[in-house]
Amino acid sequence: MKGMICLLALFAWVAAAQDKNSGSAGTARPAPEKSQEELEAGFKKTFTKATMSGRWCSLEEGKLGTEKKDRYTINSVSKVGKDVWLMNARVEYGGKELTVPVPIQVKWAGDTAVIVVDKFSMPGGSGTYSARLLVHNNTYSGNWSGEDHGGMLYGVITQGSDDQSKQ
Repeated sequence: MKGMICLLALFAWVAAAQDKNSGSAGTARPAPEKSQEELEAGFKKTFTKATMSGRWCSLEEGKLGTEKKDRYTINSVSKVGKDVWLMNARVEYGGKELTVPVPIQVKWAGDTAVIVVDKFSMPGGSGTYSARLLVHNNTYSGNWSGEDHGGMLYGVITQGSDDQSKQ
């Protein structure tokens, strides 16, 4: 209980310090808000000829598994509805490399894109996958789930050919 009181006191102190400093001279001001068109143009630019490379791990019974390298090559993304997009991803599946159009929803939390994949099934595959991915400043993080497993992932997004991003 004593630890909880100390933790609450620390949060209150940090909040008060931030509030006190928010009006001082020299404090950075938030960037002006971008229009929906500007946000979507930036999203499209981020995922045109892009590579997502990072790490993933399984999540079972509330415990994180061993981290493993992860890589996704995105050829393009195009808006096809109000918040519906098609992401053309190059994947290796069943020993073959193919480009798969993945239907995604893009929601916005301020200037942060949230990619939503719901029950996507790989062509010729078994099972479905869902994911939620935050995208901000050429980084991503989120979670994914299959029918009987799931995990977490994070990494960076780079533009250019896949060969360049491996260097």
